[in-house]
Amino acid sequence: MVYLANTFARKVPMTIDQKKEFAKLLYVRERLTQKEVATRAEVSEQTMVKWVKENGWEKLRRSLLVTKQEQIVRLYDQIEKLNTDIGDGYADSKQADVLTKLTAAIRNMETEVNIGERVEVCMELCDYVRQVAPEKSSELTAICDSFIKSMLKR
Repeated sequence: MVYLANTFARKVPMTIDQKKEFAKLLYVRERLTQKEVATRAEVSEQTMVKWVKENGWEKLRRSLLVTKQEQIVRLYDQIEKLNTDIGDGYADSKQADVLTKLTAAIRNMETEVNIGERVEVCMELCDYVRQVAPEKSSELTAICDSFIKSMLKR
C-alpha cells in the first residue's frame, strides 16, 4: 500500500485523490509510462488510462515543454512592451496595476519552488545514482517517492 509519512513518523495510507495527484506528477513531470505510474501509485492500469483521458494529462504533459525560464522571459517581454507603450510619461492606473501584477508573477516564479521542481530534482538525482551506484537506485527512488508524497500531503 502507498503511504504518506506524517510529521510523527507514522505511515498514513494515501487517499485516492492523493494517489491521483502523485500519479499525475509521475506521468506529467517524470514522463513515465502509464503502466509504470500505475505500479508506483498502486492503482490499476485501467484507472491510469481513465485519469489520463478524463483529465487531459497528455495535453498537460506536452504543455510543460515550456520551461519556467521561458515563462519568466515572456513576462519580462510584456513589461518591456508596456513600458514602451507608456513612453516618457507615467502609467495610468490600469497600466500600473498590470505592471504590479507582472512583477509579482516574476518574483513568485523566480523564488518559489513548487512540487514539480522538486520532482525534477528527485528525477535528476535518481538518474545520477543509477549511473554511479545502481545498487542504491531503487532505495533512493522509494525515498524520493515518499518525499514527494509527503509534499502532496501539506
